[in-house]
Amino acid sequence: MTSYNPHHAFRVNGRLTSGEDLFEISYSLIKEGEEFEKHIGEFLLDWIDESSTISVKTSGSTGAPKTIILKKAHMINSALATGSYFDLAPESSALLCLPATYIAGKMMLVRSMVLGLNIYFVPPTSNPLEDTNRSFDFGAMVPMQVKNSLPNLHQVKKLIIGGAPISASLRGDLKNVSNASYETYGMTETITHIAIKPLNTGTEFDAPFSILPDVKISVDERNCLVINAPKISDETVVTNDVVELVSEKEFKWLGRFDNVINSGGVKLRPEHIEKVLSKHLNIPFFVIGVEDEELGQKVVLVVENTSKIEVKKTIDNISDFKKFEKPKAIVVSKEFQRTESGKVQRQKTMSLL
Repeated sequence: MTSYNPHHAFRVNGRLTSGEDLFEISYSLIKEGEEFEKHIGEFLLDWIDESSTISVKTSGSTGAPKTIILKKAHMINSALATGSYFDLAPESSALLCLPATYIAGKMMLVRSMVLGLNIYFVPPTSNPLEDTNRSFDFGAMVPMQVKNSLPNLHQVKKLIIGGAPISASLRGDLKNVSNASYETYGMTETITHIAIKPLNTGTEFDAPFSILPDVKISVDERNCLVINAPKISDETVVTNDVVELVSEKEFKWLGRFDNVINSGGVKLRPEHIEKVLSKHLNIPFFVIGVEDEELGQKVVLVVENTSKIEVKKTIDNISDFKKFEKPKAIVVSKEFQRTESGKVQRQKTMSLL
């Protein structure tokens, strides 16, 4: 056995787990479990082997998926920081409803092993609370799961939400949920979140993210976020996320540098336009720049399986757009291309249209 043995209070679906028990459970999941359980079993075995690193796939939402190598020591540090921030004590219960093939799901398992949590896992569906009456102290979901779980979301006392932007309508819905929900900022390279924003605990709609301890932030010449967090990454992480630094510990996310639309010489941020649209459209959509002879690029609204006429009526009545922000065209996609974790793949969706 190695130094990566789990906390003595660690439980899997209520079963106290340590030493050889974890091997038995892992092999059982791999041999007899459903597909999502096999991935959980494989990761648990990877965690307790003698290697000091773990291979993790990126989601592929902003580019081709790739495999990166993370140190287990860094993953432990990340888990300890989360445990401290959310006051997660040994024997607290945790919900795993994300696939263990990606960092978000893997880190729920790591947090449980490191902090001694009692982790329960359910299939990583779009409505993970549909078939359970159990309550949980802590959990993580993507926005699509949160939206579909709103009537039951009170079952997760502290919930972190990440992986995709949260719409204005969902933010509004969360204000009426009797739990503590938090938006997270992070990526595979930072071992999930390095910054947190409360969503339904009295904060303003446009409140900034607050960084976790032992993280330092700055911006480069593009105004993109630069992250220095030696406890979770040996290298400084230079992102493509354009931000506004509010203080040395707070920032506002403005959008992706590589998504910027140059329309007639005016630089437009799709994420800002989407924020305006999300107050009026309660459907899956995204905004993208498409080549245009006159403007260079024009703003195009892409909607999923929805009437173009009805959408046009809606956006024609929106008065919140700044100059050049109103979409010049509407495109209907029968179905968006998404990653396994539910993120919309904009370029891939457009390439199939």
